[in-house]
Amino acid sequence: MRDSARLSRRALLALAATAPVAAAAPAPATGPVLGGDRLARDTVQVGRTTGLPRRLTARSWLVADQDSGEVLAAYRAHRRLPPASTLKMLFADTVLDRFPRSGRHTVTAADLAGIPAGSSLVGIRAGTTYTVDQLWQGVFLRSGNDAVHVLAHMNGGVAKTVAEMQAKARELRALDTHVVSPDGFDHPGQLSSAYDLTLFARHGLRDPGFRAYCRTRTADFPAGGGKTFQIQNTDRLLSGAWGLRAYPGLVGVKNGYTSDAGNTFTGAATRAGRTLLVTVMHPGNRADAVYEEAAALLDWGFGHGASARAVGTLVEPVGLRHGAKPSPTSGSAATGTVAGGPSAGRLVEGAGTAVALLAGGAWVLRRRGAPKRARGRHRE
Repeated sequence: MRDSARLSRRALLALAATAPVAAAAPAPATGPVLGGDRLARDTVQVGRTTGLPRRLTARSWLVADQDSGEVLAAYRAHRRLPPASTLKMLFADTVLDRFPRSGRHTVTAADLAGIPAGSSLVGIRAGTTYTVDQLWQGVFLRSGNDAVHVLAHMNGGVAKTVAEMQAKARELRALDTHVVSPDGFDHPGQLSSAYDLTLFARHGLRDPGFRAYCRTRTADFPAGGGKTFQIQNTDRLLSGAWGLRAYPGLVGVKNGYTSDAGNTFTGAATRAGRTLLVTVMHPGNRADAVYEEAAALLDWGFGHGASARAVGTLVEPVGLRHGAKPSPTSGSAATGTVAGGPSAGRLVEGAGTAVALLAGGAWVLRRRGAPKRARGRHRE
């Protein structure tokens, strides 16, 4: 039953009159909000501090401390919106450690079938052999949907990978997220939130491989025939491209764009030993707005965030007690072959975790209606 069906006709008319075009209309909260009740409110949430950036246009944003998990400030953190390529963080969280980096795979036409028209591509060709390391460079640097689809096929297929990503989201307690495709391309019902995207980044940055890929600026990529071409990271705060300066101490993580969904960005930066996370979703129409607002929020976090009282918290994955630090190699596959996939036990464990979490009812989130969107083009 759709959330909107629970609303009265009068409430629906009132929401329709005031809500922005194509925005998701929030439904009433049905229980405690993951991370704290303040994170579901429709106003800016911040502790007793000053200097918060003005004129923020994003529909949703969040600033948090990587180590403590404290949310320092947020706006509609659980609002469900199309994530674009930032969803690739969840893809990496799910698949990154399945294959050894030195493994090699010769791409087939079947590996490249079903890539949505208008996708960003790194330039993978059927018949060419790539290392797993090169494929992940294509995912992180160029946001290549072709690289994502090749890795998904290596993992047993797109449908299987989507199911595993959904189970991983539940394991991370990212309950705003609904996965339809592994690449984040616009599909009806494919949604996430600033809160969930920040969870994906926080989890990924605990993996040395994830961290290394998302901070890589350039790499040489196979062009066939023994030749290579250079690919550059599309994260403008990392590269300093298109008139933007590189943000000092930036670690990554992932940017995204489609013409229908707009811009999304989750970043992390370290200064004086402290790492902050920021997520900005769907700001104004200017191409640089997502980066400018993310940089402004990071500046605030480093300058004023230390004196801000937390307005919420980033929860730990299922099975990890609050405050515990997972091993950097937790869940990683140290051995295996490119042709192999995850064990059946791991799949059952992930699916069982999702069922147990939902059935237990320990965390009930405010749900948002899904905006209807056509497939987008010109994505990062």
